[in-house]
Amino acid sequence: MNDLAQFMTDNLRSLVQTGYRSVLSNPREARFALQLQRTMARGDRRRKKTLKEEGLAVPPFLICSIATTCNLSCKGCYARSNGIAGDTPTKPTLSAEEWHSIFEEAVEMGFSVALLAGGEPLTRRDLLDGIASVKDMLFPVFTNGTLIGPQYIDFFKKHLNVLPVISLEGDAMATNARRGRGVHERAMLSMQMLRDAGLFFGTSITVTTENKAAVTSAEYVEQLHTLGCKLVFYVEYVPIDAGTEHLAFGDEDVQWMEKTVDQLRHERQDMIFVSFPGDEKLLDGCMAAGRGFFHIGPDGAAEPCPFSPHSDTNASRDGLHAALKSPLFSRLRDASALSWEHTGGCTLYEHRDEVEALLA
Repeated sequence: MNDLAQFMTDNLRSLVQTGYRSVLSNPREARFALQLQRTMARGDRRRKKTLKEEGLAVPPFLICSIATTCNLSCKGCYARSNGIAGDTPTKPTLSAEEWHSIFEEAVEMGFSVALLAGGEPLTRRDLLDGIASVKDMLFPVFTNGTLIGPQYIDFFKKHLNVLPVISLEGDAMATNARRGRGVHERAMLSMQMLRDAGLFFGTSITVTTENKAAVTSAEYVEQLHTLGCKLVFYVEYVPIDAGTEHLAFGDEDVQWMEKTVDQLRHERQDMIFVSFPGDEKLLDGCMAAGRGFFHIGPDGAAEPCPFSPHSDTNASRDGLHAALKSPLFSRLRDASALSWEHTGGCTLYEHRDEVEALLA
């Protein structure tokens, strides 16, 4: 675990250095990158301190679903499928103050990055206003981009540690087919507003067996760069909907994707590319359940990952220390469950019955 954490830390540091080199001509982006470098360095020191003093290996990442509503209804949405989100609130949610407490504890332990998801996280402006004061943590906000307007532009200018990441499926036809009519066009407008404001922002692209070549092509990447995007998350498709299993990556697709992303990193050093979950075999299995990250649901439930909504510990009630030591997380790691054979982007989703059995 400690070796893995160091491996992830080293890769994060490399990403940050790449990001810093890519934005030196933009004062606001350069200030963001310098702030991020300092944040990552402090987090690394705190993780080592926690390991030394408590014997607790803290991963760099959290994934947090902070909203239970969304203004879109995308095909194959895991949040709707798992009951995290809907048109109206689907389950109890933590208050802004409770989330703030979680992130303050996270900083002290050495977590550096909390990826914010939902639902649509920009519906929780009350929460974002509160956590933006947690300066020693980076908050990438994974948003459909349709709610970004002048008020959010001003917010992002003021709080550089809250980083918008706009979700796409590729071109207009692909994005609108999954997300709804006009969504791609609205997302493009949001990206233009962010670019014109001189803000560092990213995009998240769901990759499948059908679109992987298109969304990693030199032409498409150049389009994103022209729009001002400096960070690209490639997220492997998880077949939530029956009949879409053919879209999920197999081993050859994973290897192809890793090779392609490595080539992009070499050719486009003015951008940052992240592949998730990436080559799990290289990492001796899935990074969930506290091995590299874990997920906190809207009600504070500590879960192995967003696609595995099973929990025996609540991060708000019990704290992050207890979450990392939870019986479920320990059983998943001890049973080598994170190395189960699977097809597609999530080991634990494919083996959800076995995960649920570990709760007994």
